[in-house]
Amino acid sequence: MSSREQQPPRFFLDRSLGRNAVPKALCTDGWDVITLAEHYGVPADEQVADVDWIEEAARQGWPILMKDKRIRHRPAEINAVVAHKARCFVITRGDLPSAEMVTRFIANKVAILAITAQPGPYIYSVQTDRLSRLYP
Repeated sequence: MSSREQQPPRFFLDRSLGRNAVPKALCTDGWDVITLAEHYGVPADEQVADVDWIEEAARQGWPILMKDKRIRHRPAEINAVVAHKARCFVITRGDLPSAEMVTRFIANKVAILAITAQPGPYIYSVQTDRLSRLYP
C-alpha cells in the first residue's frame, strides 16, 4: 500500500457548508479539509459554478462534502459527478445548523473514509447514523 493510500484524503467542502464553523470543527476532529473559498479565494468562490468545482475537486482527488437537498434533481451536477468520477457525501436537509452537520459527518467518519477508498462516481446521503447511496 502506498503512503498516499494510507493517509486520509483531503476533503473538499462546498460553500453550502459555510466557510468557518463546519470546516473548523472537522479540522478539530482530524479531517483534512479545503473549502471552496480557500481554493478559489474570496469573493471568487461565490462565482464558481457547481459543475466547475465538482470537476476540479475530482481532478485533485478530493472527496466532496456538501449540503444540497435537491442533488438528485440537478442533472448538470449529476452529469459532472459522473463525467469526472467525483466521490460525494451530501447532507440532504437544508435546515440543519452547522453543529448538526458536523455531528453527522463525524458520526459517519469511519464509513466515509472506507468508501472514499473506492473509485467514483458516487453520491452518498449523510444521515444521522448511516450513509445512504443516492447515486448510482
